[in-house]
Amino acid sequence: MMRGNDCRPRAPLSENEPPDLKLPTLPSHSYHPATHPNNPAPADQGKSITHGGWNITTRKLPILKAGPIDDMTSRLGIALPEMIFGDNAMRLEHIATGWSIEFNAFDALDRVDKTGEKMLEVAYSKEWQKTRQNHASEIKEVVKPFDWSFSTDYAGTAPSESRLKFEETETLIPVALLKRPDPILFFDDLVLYEDELADNGISLMSCKIRVMPARLLLLCRFFLRLDDVIFRIRDTRVFVEFETGEVIREYTAREERYDVVKKKMAITREDVPALMRDPNRLVEYVPIVDGKLEKCVVK
Repeated sequence: MMRGNDCRPRAPLSENEPPDLKLPTLPSHSYHPATHPNNPAPADQGKSITHGGWNITTRKLPILKAGPIDDMTSRLGIALPEMIFGDNAMRLEHIATGWSIEFNAFDALDRVDKTGEKMLEVAYSKEWQKTRQNHASEIKEVVKPFDWSFSTDYAGTAPSESRLKFEETETLIPVALLKRPDPILFFDDLVLYEDELADNGISLMSCKIRVMPARLLLLCRFFLRLDDVIFRIRDTRVFVEFETGEVIREYTAREERYDVVKKKMAITREDVPALMRDPNRLVEYVPIVDGKLEKCVVK
């Protein structure tokens, strides 16, 4: 089994990346573009490759400015993370059918609990709220109680009107195929949002993808470390086998109390503070509490 179920089983995702591909970049995504026409974003920066009947595209732009932040806050009804990359996206599109799945910040944050029922009731929450009190008054009126840790169960955005739907399955992602030493045709990673929770931890949503000749694997990960309180790791993996059109989506949620994880790590000889910042290693200590396995055949 690959460590932490990383997108790349043979090495960390940051290693041995192929050179930038000078191909067309991601078009303005069709769901919730963060940048308003009156606040245009700079030229798209990202990568793209067409392979196996699929267009695989990423877009990486700077952190949002004040105007788009205010607009997104109003539409979502919650305060935004410190660092919000609202124009970043990762998208897979099947050319013949037009079916697609996309990962973007707006839809990820739209899955954050907005009722306040799942809010972590700890001293840090008041401290975090104080850091947001400089928001414009009209924005504060919009914001309701919500999960200030930005925990989300987001598993991607697929067109609801398509006849092609994910259905529950028992078919697992074929790890053995992913362990083959196949050449990597395309690799990229990006951040959707990040917040340091008033210097008491981290909340991070990120995506990574690698494309091999016969298949691809995309990993979208939400990672939460709230010091002295809790760890959460929520992973969505999308596996595509090009020849068969089989798309497998695996969602896994891990969660454990901070003190329990720290106690497990105490018996190791490794750097515990460093381990607590590395979700790839933390999965060894944080148990699975929920999951879902789905499949869609796209052809």
